[in-house]
Amino acid sequence: MIRGRAATDSPRPQSWREGEATSSACGSPGNSGSSQCATMELGPLEGSYLELLNSDADPLCLYHIYDQMDLAGEEEIELYSEPDTDTINCDQFSRLLCDMEGDEETREAYANIAELDQYVFQDSQLEGLSKDIFIEHIGPDEVIGDSMEMPAEVGQKSQKRPFPEELPADLKHWKPVPSSSSSLSCLNLPEGPIQFVPTVSTVPQGLWQISGTGTGVSSIFIYHGEVPQASQVPPPSGLTVHGLPTSPDRPGSTSPFAPSATDLPSMPEPALISRANVTEHKTSPTQRQAAGEVSNKLPKWPESVEQFYRSLQDTYRAEPTGPDGILMEVDLVQARLERSSSKSLERELATPDWAERQLAQGGLAEGLLAAKEHRRPRETQVIAMLGKAGQGKSYWAGAVSRAWACGRLPQYDFVFSVPCHCLNRPGDVYRLQDLLFSLGPRPLVAADEVFSHIVKRPDRILLILDAFEELEAQDGFLHSTCGPALAEPCSLRGLLAGLFQKKLLRGCTLLLTARPRGRLVQSLSKADALFELSGFSMEQAQAYVMRYFECSGMTEHQDRALALLRDRPFLLSHSHSPTLCQAVCQLSEALLELGEDAELPSTLTGLYVGLLGRAALNGPPGALAELAKLAWELGRRHQSTLQENQFPSADVRTWAMAKGLVQHPPGATESELAFPSFLLQCFLGALWLALSGEIKDKELPQYLALTPRKKRPYDNWLEGVPRFLTGLIFQPRARCLGALVGPSATAFADRKQKVLARYLKRLQPGTLRARQLLELLHCAHEAEEAGIWQHVVQELPARLSFLGTRLTPPDAHVLGKALEAAGQDFALDLRSTGIDPSGLGSLVGLSCVTHFRAALSDTVALWESLRQHGETELLQAAEEKFTIEPFKAKSLKDVEDLGKLVQTQRTRSSSEDTAGELPAVRDLKKLEFALGPISGPQAFPKLVRILTAFSSLQHLDLDALSENKIGDEGVSQLSATFPQLKSLETLNLSQNSITDLGAYKLAEGLPSLAASLLRLSLYNNCICDMGAESLARVLPDMVSLRVMDVQYNKFTAAGAQQLAASLRKCPHVETLAMWTPTIPFSVQEHLQQQDSRISLR
Repeated sequence: MIRGRAATDSPRPQSWREGEATSSACGSPGNSGSSQCATMELGPLEGSYLELLNSDADPLCLYHIYDQMDLAGEEEIELYSEPDTDTINCDQFSRLLCDMEGDEETREAYANIAELDQYVFQDSQLEGLSKDIFIEHIGPDEVIGDSMEMPAEVGQKSQKRPFPEELPADLKHWKPVPSSSSSLSCLNLPEGPIQFVPTVSTVPQGLWQISGTGTGVSSIFIYHGEVPQASQVPPPSGLTVHGLPTSPDRPGSTSPFAPSATDLPSMPEPALISRANVTEHKTSPTQRQAAGEVSNKLPKWPESVEQFYRSLQDTYRAEPTGPDGILMEVDLVQARLERSSSKSLERELATPDWAERQLAQGGLAEGLLAAKEHRRPRETQVIAMLGKAGQGKSYWAGAVSRAWACGRLPQYDFVFSVPCHCLNRPGDVYRLQDLLFSLGPRPLVAADEVFSHIVKRPDRILLILDAFEELEAQDGFLHSTCGPALAEPCSLRGLLAGLFQKKLLRGCTLLLTARPRGRLVQSLSKADALFELSGFSMEQAQAYVMRYFECSGMTEHQDRALALLRDRPFLLSHSHSPTLCQAVCQLSEALLELGEDAELPSTLTGLYVGLLGRAALNGPPGALAELAKLAWELGRRHQSTLQENQFPSADVRTWAMAKGLVQHPPGATESELAFPSFLLQCFLGALWLALSGEIKDKELPQYLALTPRKKRPYDNWLEGVPRFLTGLIFQPRARCLGALVGPSATAFADRKQKVLARYLKRLQPGTLRARQLLELLHCAHEAEEAGIWQHVVQELPARLSFLGTRLTPPDAHVLGKALEAAGQDFALDLRSTGIDPSGLGSLVGLSCVTHFRAALSDTVALWESLRQHGETELLQAAEEKFTIEPFKAKSLKDVEDLGKLVQTQRTRSSSEDTAGELPAVRDLKKLEFALGPISGPQAFPKLVRILTAFSSLQHLDLDALSENKIGDEGVSQLSATFPQLKSLETLNLSQNSITDLGAYKLAEGLPSLAASLLRLSLYNNCICDMGAESLARVLPDMVSLRVMDVQYNKFTAAGAQQLAASLRKCPHVETLAMWTPTIPFSVQEHLQQQDSRISLR
């Protein structure tokens, strides 16, 4: 590994004057010690930096030159500086920056030197750099050399920088080849940002001239060795070689290893050495125009790369036609993972409250750009787009590709989109080129030059892996031992492992789309960014219906189609899923073509029966059942694609393709087919379970996934099967199973109906978890069987908690329908459910819901919305039913939301049309504060300011396992509120870093609570004897106090004796817990013997 670094620290400080003399001696021509001077150790720099520049010092004396190492076995070449051994320390570097900032001439001179350094000392042996790196950046026509007379010493020391192909295979024995003729190269540096490169690996020999527009310096010469005489210096008007263009993501940098501003921590702004606000050097208009034309030239790609770039853009620019081309912008929500429980290490997708959602502002382009800006340098970035089946993840992935093709993602040079069903081929062997060019939606033709260009800049590559959940063993990619080299062929699993382990295309961006379930979520725990698709809102769903019929050329049916959808609230709630919204439109289109008396079904099962009914009747006998069997078998293997030879006959395959039940997915081979939607595969799988005689009756209930077995549980990958299965089994035969396969094929359905009915009626809804309870309600709704529905709704418990369980619009609808049918009152806990405002309003407005809890921010937003829309009755009901008892503040946002609730009450009380307190504020009896030592002291003053609004507060708990540490200041603020807390019975101030001062302030305020306070805890604080004396003095006045806990404090036997003496005057106190390690145990035993109310536990 090649390491360029400065000389090591000298054991004895050496001034620059000493170093100058030494370097002059060592740098004389013919001196055999010249090579040793390269490693001479320098002390602190003194004097003018321009004086250093114009001195006779050999530049080799400023660098430590290492011998070339054998790079044959090295995989990576790294150039860096070790701060612990650099000669120039931080103080010297700061002085250098200050001098450069103060002197314009010096600053511009060193800025040009730094830019020259980036090219001159760039390592030409880096792996992957082309021999034409110099020609590629500045153009062959711009490389100009001019022979001129030079001193003999210059001709002897002048070297030509070789290209990589001119180096011998064994780099260890490579030596510079002296030039046959003396030549001089000059650099004309364009205007632009400059970056300082502190370390180099080699120092070339020869004479260099630096000049540039706006530098303020006409010419600067750098000479390796002795400086030639003035008569030998070439004139400034000599021919120049134009400067290199800057890197797009590192301003002013032409080297891949040049540090950016983010790579230099704690660097002052002057260190960035910008040319902003610098007086431009006066030049003629012609010279300025020529310099501008040169500086504006950008590096050109090779022609083959340009052609591939344009063809790739044309591939992704094509818009989908028909209904698939309807574009509806949906919200992109920032997601995060959290532990499923305190005792489990598994993670699941967190469910934020509706008001807490963090939307990705600006859509997909800005979201990807923001994620890229936060990436670590030269590190592969993994971004995951999550969403349930049918939420439009694949369509979104296609929209990302089209956005790039249209120029809206300029941070990427190339985008490759690969459907993961094309990668599930365990037996094949591929290379990275195949993954990028051959497995996408359309095979791409790319030359080796294109691939070489791509791997040079992996940070400009975006690779999209769509439907990542279809890959087998996704969780093994991060831990797999596979990690091939760039040119090694291997399995697709090995390629993916190399990408995720950052061994292939290191620095690229991986964008995954997947369903958030199973072990996949655990694999994404270390992703750099997580997003979630939220689906359609109610307004977007209705807009989609209008656009669908407009694209279908049936604008006359738009209003009628919307009316059909609004008549079915259950299907309208399901229209938040783009796939189901499209299915509703397809069935509405077919029904409206038949006549005006059409109406949509009320269940999902009826929706898909209507879509497949006519196709099934026109197909070959048994074709639908055979297709259903294929769907079920693929689902058990977690797959959605199949081969043509898997069909029982060519007629079945032809029929399924003609009816759109299977199709060729993008990027698949000619023999591969797939179901157009995941929900269609679920419906067909449920159809097979309903028709098959191979499924035993006793095994059928497990496929409902309501009571999972402990041994060999059903994984429910086809998550839509339970609802479709109950619908197919229980709905009337004539319009359900019989309409699909005919009456003769339903022989097993009656027996299965009895089995499922017996199982469902034995279930106790009150014992199910929230997610299983919602699934049971959906199954009962799909069944449309009165006995099952009545059993389920009548067994619902009066207190229903969905805390932490996501409630989608269909969940809110079916829950509300069940609560109305139950005929009893309910109290709902809807916190951390992500329920949308319309769903929250519909549940709150039910007369059977007497109390509800929801996020404070969501509830306040609901009240404000109802007030704006003039829904006075619903607003009054929402205010009366809302409760926050008990309330536990665990974050700063909780305290802020509580403050907004109090402010709402104060605004409401001052209004003329309303009066009285909010029940939620008025009836709060228990308040816990557990923010920890960091946020606790910051948030507690905000809590104190609103504390007096809770007139019924009985229990104030300020204890936390991680200690709130409100301190003496917090106790002083709290004591001032005691006169308004007339109902306070329990005050817990444990573990809050309270000292004698805090105890004194507390004792001053406690008499205001004398008539109500029953329990006072000061456990594990820092109260000493003076604080104990203050508490002992006020103890007799606390006539209602029953329990006082002062254990684990700092007072000694003197303080304990004062408390014991005061206790004798308080016959009403039942327990005084006083054990502390600072009191001798003999003293504590003696005090306990005198008064048994003293507890030492």
